[in-house]
Amino acid sequence: MGVDLDAFITGLPKAELHLHIEGSLEPELMFALAGRNGLSLPYADVEAVRAAYAFSNLQDFLDIYYAGAAVLLTRQDFHDLAMAYFDRAVADGVVHAEIMFDPQTHTARGVPFAFVIEGLLSAMAEAQERHGITSALIMSFLRHLSEEEAFATLAEAESWLDRIAAVGLDSSEVGHPPEKFARVFAAAAAKGLKRVAHAGEEGPPAYVHAALDVLHVDRIDHGNRALEDADLVERLVGEGMTLTVCPLSNLKLCVVDTLDHHPIDRMLALGLHATVNSDDPAYFGGYVADNYRAIARARGLSRADLAQLARNSLTGSFLPADAVAAHLDRLEAFVATH
Repeated sequence: MGVDLDAFITGLPKAELHLHIEGSLEPELMFALAGRNGLSLPYADVEAVRAAYAFSNLQDFLDIYYAGAAVLLTRQDFHDLAMAYFDRAVADGVVHAEIMFDPQTHTARGVPFAFVIEGLLSAMAEAQERHGITSALIMSFLRHLSEEEAFATLAEAESWLDRIAAVGLDSSEVGHPPEKFARVFAAAAAKGLKRVAHAGEEGPPAYVHAALDVLHVDRIDHGNRALEDADLVERLVGEGMTLTVCPLSNLKLCVVDTLDHHPIDRMLALGLHATVNSDDPAYFGGYVADNYRAIARARGLSRADLAQLARNSLTGSFLPADAVAAHLDRLEAFVATH
């Protein structure tokens, strides 16, 4: 890939719609926070942590993901975690980020909900002031836990709901269908929150159908396996449903055996509203521009394809229409001159 195409990718104004903030915890920061909080890690050094990032499936990743999150204890920890992400994101051309956070991962360890969200909110404000990058929060429920526990988390969030854009559903997909969370998603909708859900990563196309019909989601996170169901693809295209696709994550978690077989270009050709995102970049080997570069190289994507992916990310965001229009104007101006 030439330097000019690399610059084109980083220069494209884009939104990131599928980013787990805990998954942006780089080993260096993990060790720094462990030291600050007087904790020991089950790894000798940064290199040992990275050597552990060999996953054969989603659960392998989740095991180390939750272990890493244990170093996050204070408001300042969550602030520093998010600022490290924003500093990288702005260098990748991200103008807006909708970041997922998993409060249950932290409250289960005795970390107050307030520490988590207030640390993130303070970083979001600083990032907008320092970089001009806007952001929104998606509060994700852990699907391996019960719906009752999700309801408890929604209740805990009550004081901050005006600063939360959406609820989501992540963690172990297989064996935890969307129907399990039907009532809590309905409650979130009644409170005016948008809804997103991981579906069709490891789970079958039926999980995508259920996310649409039972959870009434506004976006599908991943959605790769929707391609196995032609009627579902037709529906997703017809409804303009955004898919937040994560190529390097798909590779690392063995959703695809190689990026040469990744379906992103097929998704675009079918008219699906696909986007490119980094998911858990510290664990999967790259931030959003790295994902664009990797998939462009593997699938021979054109500049028009890359621009469409960026365009989809903006129109698939939860930004107000006027903000979307302003970002699209910038994008089209950039594409016209590059």
